[in-house]
Amino acid sequence: MTRPRILALATAVPPHRWTQQDVVESFGEHFPRYREPRIQRIFQGSGIETRHFVIDRASFDPSAGPDDLHALFLSGAQELGEAAAHRALDQARLDPGDVDYLVATTCTGYVCPGLTARLGAVLGLPDHLQRADLVGMGCAGAMPSLQRAHDFVRAHPGRRALVVCVEVASACWFVDDTLETVVGNTLCGDGAAAAVIGADEGLDTPTGSPALERFATLLDAALLDSVGLEFRAGRQRIVLDKELRTGAGPLVARAVERLLEESGLGRDEIDHWIVHSGGRRVLDGIDEALGFEDDELVHSRSVLRTHGNMSSPTLLFVLERSQHAARPGDVGVLVALGPGLAAETGILRW
Repeated sequence: MTRPRILALATAVPPHRWTQQDVVESFGEHFPRYREPRIQRIFQGSGIETRHFVIDRASFDPSAGPDDLHALFLSGAQELGEAAAHRALDQARLDPGDVDYLVATTCTGYVCPGLTARLGAVLGLPDHLQRADLVGMGCAGAMPSLQRAHDFVRAHPGRRALVVCVEVASACWFVDDTLETVVGNTLCGDGAAAAVIGADEGLDTPTGSPALERFATLLDAALLDSVGLEFRAGRQRIVLDKELRTGAGPLVARAVERLLEESGLGRDEIDHWIVHSGGRRVLDGIDEALGFEDDELVHSRSVLRTHGNMSSPTLLFVLERSQHAARPGDVGVLVALGPGLAAETGILRW
């Protein structure tokens, strides 16, 4: 049977590294509320130390209008997506002409032509390239992107797919009187990740390339409005309902239970838990719901601490760190939580 595998995985972040203190001080220069002790404590207790943004502190402009923010997204997304894609192709020892299918996912901006057309041009991908732009999948975006690539190479053995997940959260700064946007401003960072997917058949598969074995989705429509992005006055504003803190863990637990049952696997057979770094409280809820006794989410917490929540590429950052400890025969579970409310899960086997 044709087995789609992750042949290469690479990440990219902007050069501007902000501490949480940098962020709260920059907001505090323009918005007195961010100088309040309570808000300072929220930033300090986020589990995040640093994030990367396409802008530096001198360029931070909370009064930027929709046109400026859109331009920021477009330039940042193209630059980050191109960097991650080049690194993944180099790692796989492939030329741009070797790519047959491109999947690009984002939620922090909208462009038409989409990112696949734009990245295809700057990367020099073939003019007969097949493409899929996924928009609005939020933090779960990496999983359906991997699934689209998996399905393509399984249907076309010997061909290769490139997945690019890229977000420019700094194009979505928003301030109002709600605690919701304060929390959103503590969390989100900019970044990109790219993966090359190919099947066993007809390919020279690099050692240590994990096979993508199964995908499963669980949607809870009762939490449809709990997380996402909405437009206000032409700007994107993050939505983070407090229900997410208590609803995320049980939904993930149900999704994982179903995934393992369908896969014929027991919990004790899972060697690696690759979980999207949604936020400290979300990870705590997942940790509790899955009944972990050891620090199974160490890589998720590490990515959160150094990069924050970058939305769609974050899961691949966690996988990049996790795979260094993987051995042949190891089994991993992928988990990403996104708007819907959706728990996207999958099985990896090294």
